[in-house]
Amino acid sequence: MARTLRSTPARDGFWMPSELGPHAGCWMLWPERPDNWRDAAQPAQSAFAALAVALSQFEPVTVGVSEPQFDRARTLLPAEVRVVELSHDDCWMRDVGPTFVVNSRGERRGVDWRFNAWGGMQGGLYSPWDQDERVARKVLELEGCDRYAAPLINEGGAVHVDGEGTALVTEECLLNPNRNPALRREDIETHLRSYLGVSAIVWLGRGIPHDETSGHIDNLACFVRPGEIALTWTDNRRDPQHAVSLDALARLLDGRDARGRRFKVHKLPMPGPLTLTAKEAAGVIPRQGTKRRRAGERLAASYVNFYPANGGIVMPLLDRRTDRLAGARLKRLFPGRRVVGIPAREILLGGGNIHCLTQQVPGRARRRRPTTRSAAGT
Repeated sequence: MARTLRSTPARDGFWMPSELGPHAGCWMLWPERPDNWRDAAQPAQSAFAALAVALSQFEPVTVGVSEPQFDRARTLLPAEVRVVELSHDDCWMRDVGPTFVVNSRGERRGVDWRFNAWGGMQGGLYSPWDQDERVARKVLELEGCDRYAAPLINEGGAVHVDGEGTALVTEECLLNPNRNPALRREDIETHLRSYLGVSAIVWLGRGIPHDETSGHIDNLACFVRPGEIALTWTDNRRDPQHAVSLDALARLLDGRDARGRRFKVHKLPMPGPLTLTAKEAAGVIPRQGTKRRRAGERLAASYVNFYPANGGIVMPLLDRRTDRLAGARLKRLFPGRRVVGIPAREILLGGGNIHCLTQQVPGRARRRRPTTRSAAGT
């Protein structure tokens, strides 16, 4: 039986490894909310099934499904994808699932962050979210991993690490008063160091425009290896993304990682801008307490929102004008991996993308403990 621990990962010698390391598997959740997914979620379910198939080429995949949807999911998903009954409010496993941590002996545990649907009653996306609050604990039980119950409201998509002591975050998200209004920046940094096992925290400013998660880092920037970062970019000065990316680039070039290295930044083109069509908006059934989907609103599209599988990169295909260029740049960044593109507009319509839907379980390969420094971060 998995235990709930009273200490912290850092105190016990655990840290969050880079997601670019080996995986024991990947977890997803199954979409069904008609107030978020158009046409009773059927187009989204087909897209999720295609994603699960692509991921299963590289590593074991488990999909959590509600009881009413179990038979449909089992029919749409191939036999090699494990399907388990797991109640949830929506399907963003990156944010509601556990953040796994490891130690130098290769042992795994998990961090269960507090969750409030990206803002609670002050801008959150739906209510209630009580089933989502229990997903991380259930996954850890099924994986046989002990659990750390973090006191911080946080989501997995809000943090990105290099596995060597450095975390990337945004001020827009982690300093948003709809998450942890009683905590100062220093308090949040203390919690991140304790529960991610990092020593340097690099703060970027805003996330990409119209990101309804309040600026998650996993739509803006990610590590491609220690010391190197991919950044969402546009040269269009009239696009609000341009100022966001310029600010992020300046902060990264001025920053240092936990080992004192300067960052090398690689630009990934931004698709679009993409907007919600009238037909797509009409297929969503609005409900009180949930975010309304309106025709013409901009979608938070980003190629940074990919999943690094064992030996592969599974990327979203979002815009014919930029898909090929983005794929070529990812191939250059990950020459030892096979880049696979998945049509992902149906996923994007729900507010996120491939990285948001997935949560890797790190493999048990022996890892070195990250080097720590006394610097407080950037």
